[in-house]
Amino acid sequence: MRQELAALLCLLGAVALSNCAPPTCYSRSLTLSKEVMTLLDRIHTYHRTKPCAEFLPTIFIDVHNSCVTTKLRDFLYVLLNHPNPYCKTRPRMVLLKRKVQNLHTIITRLCYRDLVFFTDDCEAIDTGHSRPYYGEDRLQLLQEDR
Repeated sequence: MRQELAALLCLLGAVALSNCAPPTCYSRSLTLSKEVMTLLDRIHTYHRTKPCAEFLPTIFIDVHNSCVTTKLRDFLYVLLNHPNPYCKTRPRMVLLKRKVQNLHTIITRLCYRDLVFFTDDCEAIDTGHSRPYYGEDRLQLLQEDR
């Protein structure tokens, strides 16, 4: 009985130690961007914060897009200078402001040069639709077909 209990404790200890790796810059920025997007969705659908969402610009956060830093900065400016004082004190809006500030700080300062941007399509952050990206090899094939 004691050996089984000791084996179970060792197994649980090994499982706990295997999940304690710190998040990387990429994983933290990716999860934080998803959190911001779900929080924005809640703000747009919740009846108490729906009037606050009318002043917010539409944004689709993609950490692989190089335009995300400027768009986050502009979005943060709108959040900090919201024209409605009621909206500035709403808990969800305060949480959104904090998460956007954290994401902007992570991308611009903490993970500077660690993140790899695959595109610079600023329109995709506004609309959510990105243009197809053709690499050099695909671009050569397209030019040869003509």
